[in-house]
Amino acid sequence: MTTLRRFCCNDLLRFTSVNLDHLTETFNMSFYMTYLARWPDYFHVAEAPGNRIMGYIMGKVEGQGESWHGHVTAVTVAPEYRRQQLAKKLMNLLEDISDKVDKAYFVDLFVRASNTPAIKMYEKLDYVIYRRVLRYYSGEEDGLDMRKALSRDVDKKSIIPLKRPVTPDELEYD
Repeated sequence: MTTLRRFCCNDLLRFTSVNLDHLTETFNMSFYMTYLARWPDYFHVAEAPGNRIMGYIMGKVEGQGESWHGHVTAVTVAPEYRRQQLAKKLMNLLEDISDKVDKAYFVDLFVRASNTPAIKMYEKLDYVIYRRVLRYYSGEEDGLDMRKALSRDVDKKSIIPLKRPVTPDELEYD
């Protein structure tokens, strides 16, 4: 049986095996600690019996006005636990917090343009490609900014795709 729970400091010493996937962005310890301290509601882990970490999601809430949104910084599932809908469950958890607790307009995420399996999964979860970000990943590979409108965005304005690609300098950061 899988348990979804908040990420805790001890998990930082236990989740390395989940991060070994070449498509998973890994960060330094202080980056994870900042997320854990500032946005604990947006940092969850899926745990198997025996306390083995199966996957996790890390995100935040940011923006102003109609740009107030939840953001998925990382979601990953260990290879041996894939195809069990864990990523979907973790995504739904972050979306619910963004929608019901923080009253966000949308949730967004960035994905490598070459990561077709992830793009297809996000599309099944009702995400749309909002814009392409040129050379987003290490200045080499393009990223796709994908978005899902939440209940506050009644007219779905947040997911109307941009007509041209942008560069990382054009992104808004809070």
